[in-house]
Amino acid sequence: MTALASWQNFYVIAGSSSGALIGLQFVVLSLITNTPAVRTNREAGHAFATPTIVHFAAVLGLSGALSAPWETMAAPSILWGLVGVTGVIYAVIVARRMRAQAAYQPEFEDWLFHGLLPFAAYGTMAVAAYAAGSHLREALFGVGAAVLLLLFVGIHNAWDAVTYHVFVRTTETSGQ
Repeated sequence: MTALASWQNFYVIAGSSSGALIGLQFVVLSLITNTPAVRTNREAGHAFATPTIVHFAAVLGLSGALSAPWETMAAPSILWGLVGVTGVIYAVIVARRMRAQAAYQPEFEDWLFHGLLPFAAYGTMAVAAYAAGSHLREALFGVGAAVLLLLFVGIHNAWDAVTYHVFVRTTETSGQ
């Protein structure tokens, strides 16, 4: 048994939550598709909606992979390192998309929850992979914290998107 065995319940809970939230996000997105579309919504979707699903999928994938019965910690740490490096690159891409889209002017909270916090979470995973060889216990806590941060960021961003579409977009399209 590896050090991951004691994290089994954590990843079962995080993975289950993430999977359920992915499904809920698709239900909500399908419900709001009846609102009139604006040409710039596609760019805004790539900047704001798609990353939420990506973060939930990262949590779900990592939770599943880290719940597997690994013989050593080498493969899992390489896996979360790859997710971390890829996620850092993706967070930079999302920030560029946020700047490029014209449907919505991002505020500080948007930059924090769509750019900075995901960057920090994925960066923590990358650093934890590097540190796993010499500081395994701390690295596991780092990955756990990053997974929770991505889960909470995804929850915030999904809620933010829903409230935006319900309270702002609905009001704009109904002319009130």
